Amino acid sequence: MDDIRTVSTSWTDPRTALPSLTALGGLEYLTRVMEGSLPAPPMAAVLGFEILEVQPGLAVFTYRPQEAHLNPLGVIHGGLACTLLDTALGCAAHTTLPAGTSYTSIEIDVKYFRSMAPGDAPVTATARVMKAGRRVIFAQGEITNSAGDALAAATSSFLVTAPGRPGGPAAPERSGTTG
Repeated sequence: MDDIRTVSTSWTDPRTALPSLTALGGLEYLTRVMEGSLPAPPMAAVLGFEILEVQPGLAVFTYRPQEAHLNPLGVIHGGLACTLLDTALGCAAHTTLPAGTSYTSIEIDVKYFRSMAPGDAPVTATARVMKAGRRVIFAQGEITNSAGDALAAATSSFLVTAPGRPGGPAAPERSGTTG
């Protein structure tokens, strides 16, 4: 059949980055992923997400909508927009964490404003931490297309945990609000 398409993806074994995950603060870890000295998670390769920028309390990602991500209506599946927002929000939260600390999502609330299509490439997800508490981090973000139109927005909260122990004891006290 002439209408069959194929996608091939490759990635680095994610276990190679695990020692750095607990040894580095979140900002340094994500900076190294962005610069390529640490491998991006496989999901980034499979879905086509790239980190453009990280700063304390900020994460910016780009994604080029792909035909392989179309839903039956001919637009990018809303779950992919949610995943892109969840990724950017989680990374913004991660930038506020010291070494030896982790997080896990508590909830995400996504609002969709307009559909995303391959012609919107690239889209940008920008996420900011609104409050970095000792136990919970609150963040918000949005996806915009190449024309600057808002496609979706989300708010999320994250439980601060010990490494490898979602729901475990919180990290030491951190100061103030970031973002």
